[in-house]
Amino acid sequence: MKKVILLLLIGFVGQINAQTNTDDKINEIIDQLSLEEKVYLVIGTGMNFPGLSSKENGPEDIVGPTIDIVPGAAGTSYTIKKLNLPAVVFADGPAGIRIDPTRKEFPNKTYYATAFPTASSLASSWDIDLFYEVGRAFGNEAKAYGVDFLLGPALNIHRNPLGGRNFEYYSEDPVLSGKLTSGFVNGIQSEGVGATLKHFVANNSETNRLQLNTVVSERALREIYLKGFEIAIKESQPWSVMSSYNKINGVYASENKDLLTKILRDEWGFEGFVMTDWTAGKDAVSQMKAGNDILMPGKTDQASAIIEAVKSGTLDESILDINIKNILRQYQKTLSFNNKICSNTPDFEVNKMVARQAATESMVLLKNKDVLPLNNNIKVALFGNASYETIAGGTGSGDVNKAYMVSIKEGLSNVAFQLDSGLISDYETFLKTEKAKIPPKKNFLEMDVLVPEKTWDINYLKKMAENNDVAIFTLGRTSGEVQDRNIEGDFVLTQDELSIIKNISEVFHTQNKKLIVLLNVGSVIETKSWIQHADAVLLTWLSGQEVGNAVADILIGKVSPSGKLSQTFPVQISDVASTKNFPGKVLDPNEKVINAFRGVPSEEVYEEGIYVGYRYFDAFNVESSFPFGFGLSYTNFEYSNLKINREGDAITVECDIKNTGKTAGKEVVQLYVKSAEGNIEKPVKELKGFAKTPLLKAGESYKIKIITNVNDLGYYDTDSHSWKLDQGDYEFMLASNSVTFNLKDKISLETRVIETTQKLLSPKVTINELKKM
Repeated sequence: MKKVILLLLIGFVGQINAQTNTDDKINEIIDQLSLEEKVYLVIGTGMNFPGLSSKENGPEDIVGPTIDIVPGAAGTSYTIKKLNLPAVVFADGPAGIRIDPTRKEFPNKTYYATAFPTASSLASSWDIDLFYEVGRAFGNEAKAYGVDFLLGPALNIHRNPLGGRNFEYYSEDPVLSGKLTSGFVNGIQSEGVGATLKHFVANNSETNRLQLNTVVSERALREIYLKGFEIAIKESQPWSVMSSYNKINGVYASENKDLLTKILRDEWGFEGFVMTDWTAGKDAVSQMKAGNDILMPGKTDQASAIIEAVKSGTLDESILDINIKNILRQYQKTLSFNNKICSNTPDFEVNKMVARQAATESMVLLKNKDVLPLNNNIKVALFGNASYETIAGGTGSGDVNKAYMVSIKEGLSNVAFQLDSGLISDYETFLKTEKAKIPPKKNFLEMDVLVPEKTWDINYLKKMAENNDVAIFTLGRTSGEVQDRNIEGDFVLTQDELSIIKNISEVFHTQNKKLIVLLNVGSVIETKSWIQHADAVLLTWLSGQEVGNAVADILIGKVSPSGKLSQTFPVQISDVASTKNFPGKVLDPNEKVINAFRGVPSEEVYEEGIYVGYRYFDAFNVESSFPFGFGLSYTNFEYSNLKINREGDAITVECDIKNTGKTAGKEVVQLYVKSAEGNIEKPVKELKGFAKTPLLKAGESYKIKIITNVNDLGYYDTDSHSWKLDQGDYEFMLASNSVTFNLKDKISLETRVIETTQKLLSPKVTINELKKM
């Protein structure tokens, strides 16, 4: 034991010495920099944005392609030639590295990237180890292409199903979001590439996002919107964090010292640097003072403002020195600073298999009425535009320039389903004609325009039913930046879509044949009005370039579905508490939106407080179509032998999971905890941990262990600005979803003050927050 302690002590001292040596070198660099050179290090090199003319009163520089170093990357840092400080490259990448796929100087070579499942898809795997492997694959491609920082992952909360970028975010729950993010970040950074957590914080809607004031209570911020970031910071130490566009209780996130210094660094121990989102904020000097270390993409007026502020004495130059030190500590880890030569040859074969596995493990079986899995030696009538034009991901910075895309039609063909050739021909002709009518996009931030569904008369459907054994209909939805989703024709199906599903169902059922519906969507949709017509429903999500193969793997039973919902599916959008004030109100109704990217001043009040997602549905007994954590399998699992062990503040929850069915499969075990009663209103229960089994054969058992901590069971008391724990019984529930509990037990805990914080980010107005009593 003494030898172990000595080795640990030597290692710790070594880390301190290494950090000291690094800081000494960085201080030497800073001492040699002129004021202007310092400013170059705290702003990026700027951007051009194709498709936006100066006459449109758009921003000077905005996210877009850079022609320097890595074409198509989102941004770069300046070089400081006299000190041999190289430029560092930043690239978008929530679903894959986003760079230009071709380069003029190398016309015979391509630079595509793997399109992985989007975040809302990946989160349904509930698999931290899988997230690590996906992160490693991202890191592999970034490293190969000379990208130093990935601008991801994004872990904002799914506050409302209509959030435009929910496809880029993981969940309505901060514990699930934070834990999965940690796995992803650790995977990326194991390859020597920096991860960037974004968008910090409460950037939960897209409408008017650059001028939106988010009005939210301290408790909701602490327990819901900050918590996931806190978990990810403490468990993975990302190299950077991106501040969000919006204001938080009146102050822009990028200008908010309470957020970026007092909480992020002082409370949580963040060691990296903070960058703005592209063109975020108004005041470069305030951003420097707040601890927003680098301004992206960088503009000349920002540089001028900082230089003038230092010269006039309104900005102490030592603040720049602190910001630069934060930046260079991370830059010195990068490929560029270590003179690593990029190969431009990622391991695509390995990465596409990771993408396929991730897609397969993330798909959620919502309904199965004795139809799946299918024998692939059958005839299939494949309906739906998205069966042929399958959607891999969303638009905007989350898009990926991929080499190929396996559609659902191609995936089913790959496993020898006999697809109706006449139906295929009719769809291909229809789609070609209708797509030709859609004008090309001006820039990558524009939403994709989808072709409305082709309708069919009953006689045609009868012919399809006579000639085929089963019908499959794929419903497609896209999402993107800058705008939020619509209710009609997006969250809710169109009348044509409803009629198509109903008519296919009735015609095929008349001949005792089944209908399977595939949901190729990035976020929650309404299902109550049509699901009775389907015999099976598989939520495929926007699952990247291998989506077609992944769907086929599940439909034929090569893989048993193991995905679980990371968000609640409401019966109707009004059942979600935040819908009342989503996506906020424009402050001056007479002000016209000249530029959609910039928007107009607006305000969004989070009146639902902590009641987000299942917390609301639980507390107010609101029925859902599918609860948080829900997902079916082709097999069954038995839970037994619950044990709760406490050692100090660490709590280990164990149980045995047995596959009692006839098919191999995986199970996600979810730990919910119901807190002791106290003076402050609390959720009915909250997710505190989860674990996924390995593949269990029929009859095989596995012991699950989920570790949590006493301090993770507390709540935030706004009056005392502290995390507290109430005395009493805490009920631990192991569940297969948020309403189905398989094992329960209680432990008693004493009252305590877990941590006292400062009064930070408090609202300047009274919020009429939702309460149970």
